[in-house]
Amino acid sequence: MTEQLVIYDTTLRDGTQAENFNLSVDDKVRITLKLDELGIDFIEGGWPGANPASTEYFLEIKNYSLKHATVSAFGSTRNFKNQADQDQNLQALVAAKTRAITIFGKAWDIHVRDALAIGLDDNLLIIEDSLAFLRPQVAHLFYDAEHFFDGFKANKEYALATLGRAVAGGADCLVLCDTNGGTLPAEIPAIMAEVRKHFTGQGKTVALGIHAHNDSETAVANSLMAVTMGASHVQGTINGIGERCGNANLTSIMPGLALKMGRDFHAAANLAMLTEASRFVSELGNLTHNKYQPYVGGSAFAHKGGIHVSAVKRNPLTYEHIEPEKVGNIRRILISDQAGKSNILHKAAKYGIDLGSKDPMVNAILKELKALENQGFQFEGAEASFELLMRRALGTQKHYFELKGFRVISQKDPDGQVHEEATIRLEVGGEPVHTAALGNGPVNALDNALRKALKGFYPQLAEMELLDYKVRVLATEHGTGARVRVLVESGDAESRWGTVGVSHDIIEASWQALVDSITYKLMKDEQRHAHGY
Repeated sequence: MTEQLVIYDTTLRDGTQAENFNLSVDDKVRITLKLDELGIDFIEGGWPGANPASTEYFLEIKNYSLKHATVSAFGSTRNFKNQADQDQNLQALVAAKTRAITIFGKAWDIHVRDALAIGLDDNLLIIEDSLAFLRPQVAHLFYDAEHFFDGFKANKEYALATLGRAVAGGADCLVLCDTNGGTLPAEIPAIMAEVRKHFTGQGKTVALGIHAHNDSETAVANSLMAVTMGASHVQGTINGIGERCGNANLTSIMPGLALKMGRDFHAAANLAMLTEASRFVSELGNLTHNKYQPYVGGSAFAHKGGIHVSAVKRNPLTYEHIEPEKVGNIRRILISDQAGKSNILHKAAKYGIDLGSKDPMVNAILKELKALENQGFQFEGAEASFELLMRRALGTQKHYFELKGFRVISQKDPDGQVHEEATIRLEVGGEPVHTAALGNGPVNALDNALRKALKGFYPQLAEMELLDYKVRVLATEHGTGARVRVLVESGDAESRWGTVGVSHDIIEASWQALVDSITYKLMKDEQRHAHGY
C-alpha cells in the first residue's frame, strides 16, 4: 500500500514574503480555518518573535479547535554565539507552544562561509544542537535544508553531512529546499537517489520532503518528481504565492498527486473545495485571482472556439484533462468572435431561451456578435450583455425605461476641487423623469442619477451594487480619440454579472454598460418572481 503523503502549507509565512501580499492576524486565522477545512496536514503560521503579528497569531490561533491540521512555528538554527537553551530564536519557537516546529539550516557551504561567517564544522554543530534542544519539546520536528540542491551540486559531501547532523538531532523529516528555484526536474531523481543511498548505506530510513521555489517555472514539476523519488512530505503555498516568482503551487500539486498519480493524502478527499479555497486566499490577500491558473482558474475549463465547444458538448474529455467539478471548478463556454453555432446554442440553453439548431436566428445572432466584436465589444467577461443581445435579437427583451438624454458636467474649482454632476431624462412606462445627481467622477455621477431616476419605479435597485469598473483603450494609435471598452461587474444578494459598452466616448461606453447592468437586474428579478422564488 502506498504511503500517505503529508501536505505542508507555508502560505502564512513564506507566502507573505511575496510582493503586495499582506495578511492581518485575522486574515491568517481565517485562512488557517479554511486550510483546515480543506484537509491540509500542517500549516506554517510564521516566525514567532520575528514580528508582533506572528507572535499574536500563535496566541490567537489557540482560541480555535482545528479539525485536522497541525500548526507549525518556523525559525532558524541557533546563533553560533549562543547556547541552544539561551538562544532567543529557539526560545520563541518553544514559547509559541505549537505541536510542530520547523527550523532551517544551511546546506550550501558558500552560505556557511559568506552568510553565517562561521566554519563548516561550526554549522554542523548548530544544526544538531538546535534540533536536539527542540526534540523533547515538540511532537513534530521538521528540518528545512535550505539551498540543498545548490549545495549538493557545489559540495555533495558537505550537503549530505548537514542532513546527517539533522537526523542525529532528531528531525522527523528532512525537507530538501530548492531555495533559489534554479533546479530543473531532470536533476531531481539523481540527487534524491544519492540522498537515499547515503542513508541506506548507514542502515537508516529517513523521511524526505520537498520545498521548491518557482524561479525557473518548475516548482510544481520538481515537487511531483520528488514524490516519484520517494518524498513523503510536500511543502508549498496556495496559488503558488511567495517571494520573487513564488513557491510551489499546492493548488496544482495536490490535484496532480491525487488525480494523476493516484497518491493518497488527507486533503485528497476534499479537492472539490480547492477552487473555493484558492479564491478565498486571493480575496483575503487583496489580489486578483489568476484566471489562467491550472485547475482553479476561471479560464482553466473555458472553451472559446466553436469546434472545441461542439466536441466538448459531445464528450468533455476531448478538450479537458479532468472533470472541473473534481477540483470545485466549472466548465465555461465563452462567447467571442471565434464562436460557432455550438456556442450560441449552448448559451441559449443556459439562459432558458428556446432556440433550435435550424433556427435562422442562430445565424443572425452570430452575425451580430461578430459585427459587435469587430467594433471592440468583448463578451467573455460580460455574459449579461450577451444574454440581453440574444433576447433583443429575438424580440423578447422588455424595455424597462427609455433614455431621452443625459448631460455630465465636470467642474474644477479654483481651490483644485473637482465636482461632477449628471443630469438625466428618462421615460418609464410613458411617464417622463428628469433628475440629477452628484458623484465621485463622471461615471459614478451618471450611475447615481440613473438609479435616482428609476428607484421610484424599481425599488429593488437599492440592493444592487457596482462591484468593479474597468476601462480598456482600443487601437491606441488613435491616442485620445481611440475607442474604449468599459466592463462593469455588478451584483446583488443572489448573483454577480458582467456587462460591456464600447464607444469613442468613455461616458457613452459607460452608459451602455450601466444600462445593460440595470436591465439585467430587473429582468432576473422579474424571472425569479414569475417562478415564485
